[in-house]
Amino acid sequence: MSALLSLDGVGVTLGGRAALTGISLKLTATQVVALLGPNGAGKTTLMRAALGILQASAGGVRLGGDDPRVLSTRARALRAAYLPQRPHAIWPVRVEDMVALGRFAHGAAPDRLAPPDRAAVDAALAACALEPLRRRRMDEISGGEKARAHLARALAQHAPLLVLDEPTAGLDPAQALAVADIMRAHAGGGGAVLMSTHDIALAARCADHVLLLNDGAAISAGAPEEALDPASITKAYGRSGRLERLSDGAFVAAFE
Repeated sequence: MSALLSLDGVGVTLGGRAALTGISLKLTATQVVALLGPNGAGKTTLMRAALGILQASAGGVRLGGDDPRVLSTRARALRAAYLPQRPHAIWPVRVEDMVALGRFAHGAAPDRLAPPDRAAVDAALAACALEPLRRRRMDEISGGEKARAHLARALAQHAPLLVLDEPTAGLDPAQALAVADIMRAHAGGGGAVLMSTHDIALAARCADHVLLLNDGAAISAGAPEEALDPASITKAYGRSGRLERLSDGAFVAAFE
């Protein structure tokens, strides 16, 4: 199966300092991959390099088989939808119009949606449980609802790869689990998800593969229970920690 995204020994230098060193990663359809690590570990830098927003100083990046930096903006948008950390757009536009911005890569706009565009917007609103809010203004809804609206915009883009930087930050547990279900559904439909998070238990619950980072380097990689062993967690976070599976299959992360 061809990779939707592949990184081979990628390094990134920012301000004369190595921000990433020797990172390798491969995402194929149906996968959810979680990036974990403390603040400043390199998670956002990795995502931006994967999309060609940052230039890799070493190694190779392929987005759908091509170097993302040679692709047009539209071509990249058709391959990957990017949701940065805490998007701040709270313009007084309707939720459905915010979601419709995801159709720009397909030549549409909120005021000119063809039937396929409208169907994509409606499906994204439904997936993110936003149908009752579709005509509310973005500056009138809660922070969690705004987060779901931005996620719906990414879904409406209909790119096979979702790149989501801390998509559950600031969400309550129920909303975070709902976002995890949305990511799993996207992967189950033949797409893939690259997400970053500080929620170790949530990553263990929804990810197929975990890359644990610290100081721009990989500490461990693999299936969640393999990559998140006590030694790796302790090395990454500087505190003794462990991942535990409960009797109902859920996970908890405990630190001392």
